[in-house]
Amino acid sequence: MLWRRRIEPFTRPFVYAWFRWNRGLTLGVRGLVTDGEGRVLLIQHTYVPGWYMPGGGVERGETAETAVIRELQEEAGIGVLGRPRLLSIHDNNVRHPRDHVLVYRIDAWEPCAASAQGEIHAVAWFAPDALPEDVTPATRRRIAEALDGAESDPAW
Repeated sequence: MLWRRRIEPFTRPFVYAWFRWNRGLTLGVRGLVTDGEGRVLLIQHTYVPGWYMPGGGVERGETAETAVIRELQEEAGIGVLGRPRLLSIHDNNVRHPRDHVLVYRIDAWEPCAASAQGEIHAVAWFAPDALPEDVTPATRRRIAEALDGAESDPAW
């Protein structure tokens, strides 16, 4: 097991408390990227288990579109061509009080160098009908909503 995953359960309450104290509302983004074979791009972080769509927090002075473009480049080495398309907005109140997540579809992209230092453990492509067992439930739902026409759930 990676050392960051071992300490994350202990540091989580402090990180959440800091966000609640310093931010009235937090906003996150995730990017749904597919390749020419219809596979979905997923990542594993070094600090939490499971597979996720690439993404992260929107920083001050940054638009949500700019944030998803930045996160895809940093975490997965994906250079977005054109504008990302907003698919859905979700309330993430169960995990992070006052947090919302926007999911974007990336239709055109090119590979580039990833710049994340020590945050990403693995980057891989998966067929939507053959996702890994430890893909997070929210990620699995977002993929089904986008690719299978499932009804969008407002909760993350």
